[in-house]
Amino acid sequence: MAVTEIEKPARPRRTVQVAGRLVALRTALTAWLGRPLASFHLVLAVFALLTALGLVMVLSASVVVSFNTPGSGLYTVFKKQLLYVLVGSVLFWVGLRLPLSTIRALSPIGMMVGVVILVAVLTPLGAKVNGTRSWFVVGPVSFQPIEVCKLALALWGAHVLVVKRAVLHRYRHLLVPVLPVALLLFALVMLQPDLGGTITLGVVLIALLWFAGAPLRLFGALALGGLAGVALLAVGTQYRLDRVVSFLSPDDDLGGKNYQAIQAQLALADGGFFGRGLGQGSSKWNFLPNVHNDFIFALIGDELGLLGCGLVLALFAMVAVIGMRIATRNIDPWIRMVAATLTVWLVAQAAINIGYVVGLLPVTGITLPLISSGGTSVVVTMLVFGILGNCARHEPEAVSALRSQGPGRFGKLLHLPAPDPYQPPKKRKPVRPTAPPRGAEQRRRGAPERARQKASRGNPRTAKGGRR
Repeated sequence: MAVTEIEKPARPRRTVQVAGRLVALRTALTAWLGRPLASFHLVLAVFALLTALGLVMVLSASVVVSFNTPGSGLYTVFKKQLLYVLVGSVLFWVGLRLPLSTIRALSPIGMMVGVVILVAVLTPLGAKVNGTRSWFVVGPVSFQPIEVCKLALALWGAHVLVVKRAVLHRYRHLLVPVLPVALLLFALVMLQPDLGGTITLGVVLIALLWFAGAPLRLFGALALGGLAGVALLAVGTQYRLDRVVSFLSPDDDLGGKNYQAIQAQLALADGGFFGRGLGQGSSKWNFLPNVHNDFIFALIGDELGLLGCGLVLALFAMVAVIGMRIATRNIDPWIRMVAATLTVWLVAQAAINIGYVVGLLPVTGITLPLISSGGTSVVVTMLVFGILGNCARHEPEAVSALRSQGPGRFGKLLHLPAPDPYQPPKKRKPVRPTAPPRGAEQRRRGAPERARQKASRGNPRTAKGGRR
């Protein structure tokens, strides 16, 4: 009797087709990411998406704010945001076009200017807004110097640490002068006092030291000092103390200290998966204060739902991946450190903002980059993206392609010059010792022999005819 083999069921044709399409998509994506200018194009894409999303959400959130503000038009806040975006677009182009060597050469001047304006804002030239003297206000235009100081510290700190990279194993060279200058900035910001600015400035310092290869025990000491500074700022003013108390006891005083945090979580919950629809969110109708600034992520959840929040998280995750990709694919140590530090700054700021909106962190007043309404923050963030795009164009493969095949479509559109290839710094030749005079070496070698002969002549035992 013949034993028949049990036939295996054939795989459905649709499953095979889906698997084939996934493999083809993965192959095409891998090939595209291997192109020389892939990092640069990704920076442009994420930058454009975040900017467009920010304008749309500020328009949706600010209509009610403008309507409730006496003496302002219906789109006053949005027009100001649009103006700041236009100014930031110019700085984005400048950050793309300016040679990175020039940016590095100007970083010490930028650091000195940052210290000067931080001192100036504490004088009567600065304006006191929401209990902090951290703004320059000229008519309808306001300027916050701490944002410029973050960028200056990132660029200048990377320059100093790269110049001293051969001796960074010594604490004296690792910490001086970066840490004293950073502590001076911390002191000036704490005098304002600005808790959010202090935290993000600390993020920049920690990122610099991390990518410079500082030992882990140093970060423990910095963490203790940072916690002490944050605690000092938190108890320094009543509204900050209320924020900390409300975070520690979220179920108390729901209509007072915890009102803003509770309303943000309710807005996220009301949005559901798909949201109420763009412009249909109820949280902006005087239920959630500062919805167009610090809590705009809650409005995204209210109007665009979980999908909109997931889009924001995905965009900032892409910022993290692209920034680290740029840092790892470059060979210039200064570009590597700058790209990594700027990436950590942007992603950490977004994480802190989203963290306190969803209730994981106490409220600190840090904006969501490129999405929250704000003047200096938006302008400086767009400049940071321009510098990141410039770093992407300096990847070795990108430099080779741009110099051999031309500037490309976006390069022609933006009138971008071809980047220069990396030139390692010239090693200093060791100083040669001064050559001794002619005959000095022979005289030096013959000196012991002459000394022995002189001694033998003076000794009666060894002198010729000295024995009796």
